Amino acid sequence: MSRFSEKRLEMKDMDMLAAQTSMVHSLNPLSKLLVTLCYIMAVVSFPKYNLSGLMPMILYPVLMYQLAGIPVSLCFVKLKVVLPLVCAVGIVNPFFDDTPVLQIGNVVISGGILSMLTLMLKGIFSLMASFLLIATTSIDSVCAALRKVHVPDMMVTLLLLTYRYVGMMIEEVGVMYDAYMLRAPGQKGIHVSAWGSFLGQLLLRAMDRGEELYNSMLLRGYCGEFPHAAFAPFNRNSGIYSVLCIISFWILRTVNLAELLGAFFVR
Repeated sequence: MSRFSEKRLEMKDMDMLAAQTSMVHSLNPLSKLLVTLCYIMAVVSFPKYNLSGLMPMILYPVLMYQLAGIPVSLCFVKLKVVLPLVCAVGIVNPFFDDTPVLQIGNVVISGGILSMLTLMLKGIFSLMASFLLIATTSIDSVCAALRKVHVPDMMVTLLLLTYRYVGMMIEEVGVMYDAYMLRAPGQKGIHVSAWGSFLGQLLLRAMDRGEELYNSMLLRGYCGEFPHAAFAPFNRNSGIYSVLCIISFWILRTVNLAELLGAFFVR
């Protein structure tokens, strides 16, 4: 199996994850979207030196992954390309901020190291929450939830078509690459002389497939409002979930739970 087929299967795996049944999957997509946005805003609002206050925020994604029946490790496997980029955001902070802010025994930790760790955890926690939303909610339901909060239909349509188009384009690249390798056995990769024609054919084939994709969406009733989306009703469970999560985020943001627990056990 070529690497393009593997990438296509990975996208299908995400659709299969979203089609599973669990307590989290059955929640209203709009409530999950709003809770995810509130969680990300709470995470990124922590001060750059407040590492101890940020740590308890991991409780939400870890707990929800367990309720959804999705291994936490799957998030890191699927996002293995993005995670290094997120972790590299604050990697230069120790070089610009060497002010001592914490001492553990004989080890002095500078503000740059502390802010670097805080930025890394903010990115990791935000990715975990975003992956949880996508893994428990289909792309149609996510787009339908965006329209419920009056996000412009052009932006929602662009998001949906991008998701569909990326998968289709990967499939087309895989077909063309396999066909090329059958005509050039033993060759490593595509020769530089064939790059122009390969990209040109890919563009033409992708445009044709994209037109077919959009026409098929129109034939199935798509008009920018997702009339046939699998949209779970906003029931009592969804309301309780939203209220409890938002209150929990507010408590964790305003109260340093790690310091309180540390002071309690030190006594």
